[in-house]
Amino acid sequence: MRDITLRDVAELAGVSPRTVSNVVNGYAQVAPATREKVERAIAELGYRPNVLARNLANGRSGQIAVVVPYLDTPYFAELLQAIIPAARKGGYNVLIDQTDGDRQHEGELIGRGSRGFLFDGMIISPLGLSQQDLTVRDLALPLVVLGERVSDGTFDHVGIDDIAASTDAVTHLISLGRRRIAAIGDQPYATGEAAQLRTRGFRAAHAAAGLPVDESLIISTARFNRIDGVTAMAALLDRADPPDAVFCYSDLVASGAIHTILERGLRIPEDIAIIGYDDIEDGRYSHPTISTISPDKTAIAQLAVERLIMRIGSSGPVPGVELLAEHRLIPRQSTLGRAGPH
Repeated sequence: MRDITLRDVAELAGVSPRTVSNVVNGYAQVAPATREKVERAIAELGYRPNVLARNLANGRSGQIAVVVPYLDTPYFAELLQAIIPAARKGGYNVLIDQTDGDRQHEGELIGRGSRGFLFDGMIISPLGLSQQDLTVRDLALPLVVLGERVSDGTFDHVGIDDIAASTDAVTHLISLGRRRIAAIGDQPYATGEAAQLRTRGFRAAHAAAGLPVDESLIISTARFNRIDGVTAMAALLDRADPPDAVFCYSDLVASGAIHTILERGLRIPEDIAIIGYDDIEDGRYSHPTISTISPDKTAIAQLAVERLIMRIGSSGPVPGVELLAEHRLIPRQSTLGRAGPH
């Protein structure tokens, strides 16, 4: 059975194909009686407009790309769950790509841009690209960058204040009387901006409390995964003077650290308090539940989608802006004990 066409609808309604097109596209100049005839014909025939063909005729695909380093990381999975409905509400489908933090792949995506791929704009959370790499890209590509990158004025950046959020996390530990606080997750290399900002917050909280920082308690990791938390926590516990609290740069790192602590027969938080970052769903149901910094993922998604759609619809250059979503500290059992919120 052949597909129903716009011309079929026009013949049944007794109008021109142009009139049917005007109704389908929502143009106001169609008389109410004519619009009603066309809508009845559409319903009777079961006509479904070819949205992709219509968009391509207008120079658009009706699709946006969302590029993240890892799909198996809960933070990005939860962020995508917020981005997709926001894009759909704005009339866009979402194409998803995982880069594994590969610099070459990320560079190709922003270098070739929408002229080489079937999308109108991109939201990207780069891991392999440095700040300098972001300046060498296709300027015709509408772009919104997530994560801890600063706009060069040609794209929008959406994130949270990582220094303030990390300061809040460590200040919480200090307020509980902890004094030997470790940090797991520092990444002192060109693409480790997120980790470096969290380390700055770690230092800022100590400075505000008048406490010295023990540099040997700042542990670098390759990623923010469970295994990074497992191995880093083991190294800390093997010391003669282990910490009494740990700030983990993600909830996954915190989960790994908790595994090691409990395996060694220690108590959380009595012996060691743990706080994470990202507020992933697993942290609310772990044992113990994980105290964390919660970025407003819904706000991040909405801000990113709204700015991208605005850029796509703009006829000329749009100055880049820095947009910050809110964050909040959520204390749970890993710092407060069983009396803490679940």
